[in-house]
Amino acid sequence: MLKIIITGAAGRMGRRLVANIALDNDLQLVGATEYPGSEFIGQDAGSVAGVGELNVPILEDMDLAIKNADAIVDFSTGNVLNHVRLAVENDVAIVIGTTALSEQDLEEINTLAQQGGRIVLSTNYSVGVNLLFYLSELTARILPEDFDIEVIEAHHNKKKDAPSGTAMTLAQILCAARKLSIDEDLRHGRVGIVGARNTQEIGVHSVRGGDIVGDHTVMFASEGERIELIHRASSRDTFARGALRAARYITDQQEGGRIYSMQDVLSGMLAAATEE
Repeated sequence: MLKIIITGAAGRMGRRLVANIALDNDLQLVGATEYPGSEFIGQDAGSVAGVGELNVPILEDMDLAIKNADAIVDFSTGNVLNHVRLAVENDVAIVIGTTALSEQDLEEINTLAQQGGRIVLSTNYSVGVNLLFYLSELTARILPEDFDIEVIEAHHNKKKDAPSGTAMTLAQILCAARKLSIDEDLRHGRVGIVGARNTQEIGVHSVRGGDIVGDHTVMFASEGERIELIHRASSRDTFARGALRAARYITDQQEGGRIYSMQDVLSGMLAAATEE
């Protein structure tokens, strides 16, 4: 049985992760944390998630649970680096779903991975979105340059960062496929007299409203025709199930040495589809 700690256990993703663990006979919740001062400190993580008591109180840190854990799943918005350090120190695997990470954060996480940390880091743990990544790269390589590329993402009105981490991953994939610069060739929205569009740019646009879980569209538009690759998430459970799948995968790895991605987690599935 895989023993898991959930950080940010009272958040939108944290609750769905706790609920999915409670429904899985091969998983056990052994720890749950929230930020210091949270109103949920001391409450049972299962009760907060709406699945009944699991006898796992939400605490401010994971020190009591880390010795009994196999993996941490971290979708929190703070202390991610501390969580990664604690995981590496205790030889516990960690799955990171936080998207608001700086370049300095990523460099330190990479250093910790090289020191043996078993780490999965992805901007999106949905199986469907990772297929979207794959298909977007393939399409960008196949189509001629007269197909303009635009990325549109939509999320709920509580989301703090824009564009979404998934949209930026798509932008990175598309820039690499077109041999464009992620720093120079992205156009984040348009306003005013911006001039005619050129083929050396990729548009990235963010929509915020209501309770949208997460929509992502990659549009390839040319004269007389348009191709759209679309993924719409209707439930956060798709991300929760993917993150738990990643937890199973990374705990099976004997050592770190690098940061693993969701593409690594799904590599067998993608390879089988390509061979067919």
